[in-house]
Amino acid sequence: MSYLVLARKYRPRNFSEMVGQSHVVQALSNALGTQRLHHAYLFTGTRGVGKTTISRILAKSLNCLGTDGQGGITATPCGVCQACTDIDSGRFVDYTELDAASNRGVDEIAQLLEQAVYKPVVGRFKVFMIDEVHMLTNTAFNAMLKTLEEPPEYLKFVLATTDPQKVPATVLSRCLQFNLRPMAPETILEHLGQVLQTENVASEPQALRLLARAARGSMRDALSLTDQAIAFGSGQLQEASVRQMLGSVDRSYVFQLLDALARGDGKSVVETSEVLRLNGLSAASTLEEMATVLQRMAVLQAVPGIGAGDDDSDPEIAATARLAQTMPADETQLLYSLCLHGRAELGLAPDDYAALTMVLLRLLAFKPSGATTATAAAGGAVELPKKPQPDRAPVAVAAARPAAAPAVPVPPAPATRPIVEQNRPPALAGRAPPAPDFVAKMEASMPPPWEDAFPSVAPAPASAPAEPAVAVPAPLAVPVPAAGISPLGDAWTALVNRMVAAEMIGALARELALQSELRSQADGVWMLRVERESLNQPAAREKLQLALQAALQDSGQAPRLAVELGPVGDSPARRNTAAAQERQRQAEETIHNDPFVQDMVREWGAKIVPGSIKPLAPAAGKPI
Repeated sequence: MSYLVLARKYRPRNFSEMVGQSHVVQALSNALGTQRLHHAYLFTGTRGVGKTTISRILAKSLNCLGTDGQGGITATPCGVCQACTDIDSGRFVDYTELDAASNRGVDEIAQLLEQAVYKPVVGRFKVFMIDEVHMLTNTAFNAMLKTLEEPPEYLKFVLATTDPQKVPATVLSRCLQFNLRPMAPETILEHLGQVLQTENVASEPQALRLLARAARGSMRDALSLTDQAIAFGSGQLQEASVRQMLGSVDRSYVFQLLDALARGDGKSVVETSEVLRLNGLSAASTLEEMATVLQRMAVLQAVPGIGAGDDDSDPEIAATARLAQTMPADETQLLYSLCLHGRAELGLAPDDYAALTMVLLRLLAFKPSGATTATAAAGGAVELPKKPQPDRAPVAVAAARPAAAPAVPVPPAPATRPIVEQNRPPALAGRAPPAPDFVAKMEASMPPPWEDAFPSVAPAPASAPAEPAVAVPAPLAVPVPAAGISPLGDAWTALVNRMVAAEMIGALARELALQSELRSQADGVWMLRVERESLNQPAAREKLQLALQAALQDSGQAPRLAVELGPVGDSPARRNTAAAQERQRQAEETIHNDPFVQDMVREWGAKIVPGSIKPLAPAAGKPI
């Protein structure tokens, strides 16, 4: 007897044997039980999820005669009557399967529809099953519309497609549509275990996990790969042989790479990449496996204790959890993004392994600094702690300085006036123009709140030919206006916004400046505090320091930067965000309270489009 492949041998014969499609099985079983039957069904889904299988089970349910020959429509076909066995073997005269990929013209559809006028020969219903229905031509679709809408009571249509977007809406509206979902790896793993136990084939759990992941949601692909793996392993399924057959990368290499990246060990990264090249392992598979592990790490970091979708017997969970604790969450997200983009670049490189090495080196290049950070200054380096000191009370500003601090230039505030354009309807031509204070109200909503909160740092008059230097007052002279607001924050915010507007800093240096808090100025060293270690990179500090020295050259200052990690309560980014929100609130309040706008709403039914009110952009050098 010839060998029957596993995908055909273990094709489900009834709804109870269906795997992973309980939502479709429940709906069809209930419909068959109550005999609320639709005349046309459309099954959609990726390859190998059971579209054709469900069609055949449905045909058996409609035509089953029962073991005694007296059965009727049922959700549990017997599988032994003449109708059931003929449908399983593909020779039931009243069940017609049409492959629309090779019979896509109007002539083939017309020939099929000619049979619709004849009643069933031996069955209870005629069933027309059209597979890959999206391949039909437009004329073929049009030819079947009338029959599909009002078929004879003895005729049922079953359509199947992997691409429902290509099916005309006129066809979709005539069908009852069911979407068959891709199967989870755990579902495929469980089913493969049952099949191999029935086949008496020895297997390793990790080998089955590899096959379940490689199937990518398709049970037919999983069974076909299992057939191939049995032949490759001489009747056994071992992890090493399955991994070799699939060309997939051993996860141990992936964990080695991620561990080396977490430690910043470039030598181990390059050596592991060379081992992958010597073993002929796929570069694309390496990046794919790395992205998979990083995704599970991100889940564990966001929701500790979640197993990321695997069962407790998976030995890789412990290694993933260890890496999740070692690597910062923002670094995990960055590495995941770089792995995804690196896969797209493999085809552009001279060879895959060169591209893989460059992606790994890029991951290493973007890693934040290590245990200590040094200030890039002309006179030397300032050692800073890597981790913040959460139990240390905030340093009192009053005891940190002498009577005065260095002068920090603050940009001028050029006066701006918003432009208000109005299209008045003809019926309102005789009405009075908008209230004279309308523009004034709009302008009043523009000043950033930090100017009012810190009058001592107000910008110099716009008529000055050069940017004047405004001294930062002594910490004792300026009380802290609110909790979390630093007395040096107003001057630091003005200086950072001026450098950003002048494009003196960019990329990571800009983010470091915007996200940092100026904590102190002592002996020519400006101490900044940031929350994220990824911002504290030597290159970013050096660029920011050079920009500061250029911005303060007129005042004769050449500050050196030092950066520490810790909670940030006052930063230019937070002030700019608060200022933008306040300007937006004031702009919306001004528009809604304007008498002219209220007249338009009340008398003409006008509406203010949500999100259409935008405050004017602040002047150069002011918060964004």
